[in-house]
Amino acid sequence: MFDAATTALLRAVLDEVCENVARHETGARTHVASKILEAATRGETSPDGLKRAGRAALSDAPTMWR
Repeated sequence: MFDAATTALLRAVLDEVCENVARHETGARTHVASKILEAATRGETSPDGLKRAGRAALSDAPTMWR
């Protein structure tokens, strides 16, 4: 679906956006990843745009602490 460079960018954005999210918080990380992927599928390719999408998703991500 995406080339290797875009896949690497998506992974880097996810890691940056979720840097303070514990690895065991898979629900939150999955939610953020899906929103970043949706943005990329709609044509968003800039790192800043993808980070905005990820951060917006992080603010409403499911967590066991809510």
